[in-house]
Amino acid sequence: MEPKKKFILEVEPATEAKDGRPSMGPVYRSVFAKDGFPPPIDGLDSCWDVFRISAEKYPDNKMLGTREFVDGKHGKYEWLTYKQVYDKVIQAGNSIRACGVEPGGKCGIYGVNCAEWIMSMEACNAHGLYCVPLYDTLGAGAVEFIICHAEVTIAFVEEKKIPEVYKTFPKAGEYLKTIVSFGQVTLEQKEQFKNFGSALHSWDEFLSLGKDKQYDLPVKKKTDICTIMYTSGTTGDPKGVLISNNSIVTVIAGVRSLLECANESLTANDVYLSFLPLAHIFGRVIEECFIHHGASIGFWRGDVKLLIEDIGELKPTIFCAVPRVLERIYTGVHFSFVNLSPMILLSLITFFLSGLQQKISSGSFLKNKLFNLAYSYKLHNMKGGSKHEEASILSDKFVFTKVKQGLGGRVRIILSGAAPLAPHIEGFLKVVACCHVLQGYGLTETCAGSFVSLPDEMNMLGTVGPPVPNLDARLESVPEMNYDALSESTPQGEICIRGDTLFSGYYKREDLTKEVLIDGWFHTGDIGEWQPDGSMKVIDRKKNIFKLAQGEYVAVENLENIYGLAPAVDEVWVYGNSFESCLVAVVNPNKRAIEKWASSSDVSGDFDSLCHNPKAKEYILGELNKIGKEKKLKGFEFIKAVELDPVPFDIDRDLLTPTLKKKRPQMLKHYQSIIDEMYKNMNK
Repeated sequence: MEPKKKFILEVEPATEAKDGRPSMGPVYRSVFAKDGFPPPIDGLDSCWDVFRISAEKYPDNKMLGTREFVDGKHGKYEWLTYKQVYDKVIQAGNSIRACGVEPGGKCGIYGVNCAEWIMSMEACNAHGLYCVPLYDTLGAGAVEFIICHAEVTIAFVEEKKIPEVYKTFPKAGEYLKTIVSFGQVTLEQKEQFKNFGSALHSWDEFLSLGKDKQYDLPVKKKTDICTIMYTSGTTGDPKGVLISNNSIVTVIAGVRSLLECANESLTANDVYLSFLPLAHIFGRVIEECFIHHGASIGFWRGDVKLLIEDIGELKPTIFCAVPRVLERIYTGVHFSFVNLSPMILLSLITFFLSGLQQKISSGSFLKNKLFNLAYSYKLHNMKGGSKHEEASILSDKFVFTKVKQGLGGRVRIILSGAAPLAPHIEGFLKVVACCHVLQGYGLTETCAGSFVSLPDEMNMLGTVGPPVPNLDARLESVPEMNYDALSESTPQGEICIRGDTLFSGYYKREDLTKEVLIDGWFHTGDIGEWQPDGSMKVIDRKKNIFKLAQGEYVAVENLENIYGLAPAVDEVWVYGNSFESCLVAVVNPNKRAIEKWASSSDVSGDFDSLCHNPKAKEYILGELNKIGKEKKLKGFEFIKAVELDPVPFDIDRDLLTPTLKKKRPQMLKHYQSIIDEMYKNMNK
């Protein structure tokens, strides 16, 4: 049976396997592009045009906001207008050129998001420099590699990161001749760099270098590279992804078209909280879209503990986040009761329960029951086709308003990206956040968003939605993993993307470029499954496959997604190899779930000691087996032993990439002794 709505249309037929290449499914594109891709935006040929045109069109609009710091306390946001930022960018550009850096040079930017980050980036755009961001979470080894590999000659650096840059010397000093602090510098630091033949400047000192100079801005073409964005990768050295002006302006046109079709256009009145790293393509493209519309960007203070306070002060209208942040919001809401007055509670209970009030005996029970009831009622209506703002006006006003106020009270879109968002969290937030909750999918190589779910389409829950309207997508069969792109019932295969949003190649790595760019199609390495309505579900990772001793292949990422559905599990890493016949796992258990189990099982101890308790391991293993049976996993896909780690997998221990993907070789190295012990105990 065909779905009521279908959001894709076929533009090219499927192809059978030929000349050693696997079969490929039909080529699809967004139904919003049925008459062709969105046309280019007039005058928008480069990233510099994005900013320049907005500065001309919205000179007095608030552009960049930073919390003021008075008497040792952070206060309101202080704003620079588009005109003020433009003037500083021109100054910075002249200073860059005064240091001898010519168009086509490489400029590094290293540090947490701030106004100076954006101004440095725009100065690069103005003078045709390659902007080379450095991840705030990368260690000195990777920073040194990128500086040398990209041949960075000038770098803008967060004040507290200057010592990290100094660690890359003397090797980085072969290329890096000018370092500019976003803030102040000390005389000692200046001398340190001077000893290596490099100059270190404070921000204000640097801007003065080009004060009496005026350099002509070079002509920028769409095909020019505007940034080399290094992806951390799960193995080996970072890869430099070459992003052209055309890729970014094409994405801007596509996002604009998509939001217009969904009646959710960005405007100059929108406000965005900048905390997703600008060194990551997701954060960069989002902010380019805001700049294009003359909207406002306020910066967080760089401390996760203060994020909610920054949100409350800024009151953003669009909130973009990675799943980890949304998981924290979910946990905070899901395990707390709503504080409502007794009169409102009673009136709502009367409205929804009509006659069951006598069964309610305690305040906490009352609040919990009300929350669950309001949630179920609104969810039912949304699944029935109601828009979120119409599904239950009373629930929004009296029950879910605290969630909305927690995000500043004005958020109309939450967009999740960079990693999969668990369906139960996505579904929960769609109901309680009183705004659209969308999930997107893309890679640095595709210039971020390639798929995105659509507003008020509850059937897209657990998917990344249909393709955006400026690219083509198809699946390629992966026979060794039994994924068939030509299947009539459930087409599955490697997600492949074609279009002007694609990267121009890996810098100095033509060999790696040829591996993933074949006949114009970028091979993502992710396994997807088309849904009947044309949305895409990411189900696996092509490379994350191994063979057990009995010859069975295991698609480990798919298993981790399934086991991650267990409420008692926050994160899970599944491991196996060809010398063993079964799987083991390391689990980050949910603290509340473990403590609740301990209380009901008469087991004492703090969270750390509970994680080392054999009974707790049995409990978590049972929860994993329960979800495995529910999802009808095969016998060899069941986990036979677990270790509980109370410390979440993190970047500090080099277990995750900056985009929070698991570094499997590093995880094996870190947990090797534990893995060996689990197998040893099972083989006794």
